[in-house]
Amino acid sequence: MPSPSASPHPAPPPARKRVALSPLAFGGAPVGNLYTEVSEAEAFAAIRRAWDGGIRHVDTAPYYGFGLSEQRIGEALAGVPRASYTLSTKVGRLVEDADGRSGAGDGFAVDGRVARFDYSRAGVRRSLEASLRRLRTDRIDILFLHDIGALTHGDRHAAVLAQALDEALPEMTRLRDEGLVGAIGIGVNEEAICLEVMPRFPLDALMLAGRYTLFEQAESEHVMALAASQGVSVLVAGPYNSGLLGDPDRPGNTYNYAPATPAVRERAGRLYDACHRTGADVGAAALQFPLAHPAVASVVCGLRSVAEVETALARQKAPVPASTWAALRAEGIIATGVPTP
Repeated sequence: MPSPSASPHPAPPPARKRVALSPLAFGGAPVGNLYTEVSEAEAFAAIRRAWDGGIRHVDTAPYYGFGLSEQRIGEALAGVPRASYTLSTKVGRLVEDADGRSGAGDGFAVDGRVARFDYSRAGVRRSLEASLRRLRTDRIDILFLHDIGALTHGDRHAAVLAQALDEALPEMTRLRDEGLVGAIGIGVNEEAICLEVMPRFPLDALMLAGRYTLFEQAESEHVMALAASQGVSVLVAGPYNSGLLGDPDRPGNTYNYAPATPAVRERAGRLYDACHRTGADVGAAALQFPLAHPAVASVVCGLRSVAEVETALARQKAPVPASTWAALRAEGIIATGVPTP
C-alpha cells in the first residue's frame, strides 16, 4: 500500500462546499445507548423536542449504538420535512451481527451487534447505503470519515491514513459528486490527524470533539487557523469535555472519557470560580464560546433526554457577561488571541 507521501493530493481550495447549520446541533451518540440504556420513547421525545426548539442539525454515526442512533433518529424525524433540517453521519466502520463477539468495550449498551473498521472504497459505500436506510433519507448533508488518527489506531496509523487518503476520501468525493452527500470531512478526537489530512486532501468540513472548548484551546490553535484559512467549516463536538463542564455547580469527574486527574480538576475549578464570580452559568459559557471562532459552524451537544435538550436550549440563550470572558482570560483558561463572544 503506498504511503501518504508517495502520492500527495493537491492543496485544498477554499470553501469547496459549505452547509448552513443551526448554531446548536443534536449529538446522537447518547440516544444510541452510550454508557446507559435510553428507552425508545425517551430517545424519540428528545429528538423531537430538539427539532421543536429550533435545533436543525442532527449528527450521528453507525458506530453510535451499532446503528441504533441512526435508526432512532430516522424514525423520530419521519414525516418532518427533510428540507427543514440537516444531517451528518460517518463512515469508517461497518455494523455487523455480533456472532459471539462483544461490543461492550465500545461503551454502548446494545446487544447482538458490533462495528468493525473498514476504510476501503467498498466499505465507505456500503456504510453510507446502510445509513441512508436507517435514517430514512436519500441524502446526507455532511459525511465524515470517522476516527482516523494515531490515538485510535496505534501502530496501524500509517496504513489507515494511507487508505483514508487513497480510498475512503476519494470515494466520499464521488458520493458527493453523485449527490448522495452534500459535503465531506473527517470526524476525530485529536488535532494531529487534522494537520496530517488537511494539507493533503480537500475537505469541506471538520468535526473536532473535545478539543476546541472553553476548557482548552492551545493545542487546537493550528487546526482552527488552518480551517479558517481554507474555508473548512468546523463542527465543535463535546463542548463539556466528556462531562467535566456539564454540571452547573462543580466540575465533573470525567475528562476525555476517563477519570479527571487532580490537575484537570484544579484547572476546571478555577474555570468554575471565574464563572460563578461573574454571574455566568458554566454550561452556557461552554456552549457559546466555540461559536465566536470564525471557522466554527455549529456546536454539537450530545443529548439523551427532553431535560437535557431543555438545558442546552436555555444555555444557548443565557446571557454571559463580558466580565466572565475577561476573568477566564485572566485565569489563563482562554488562551491569548482566542476570540470570545
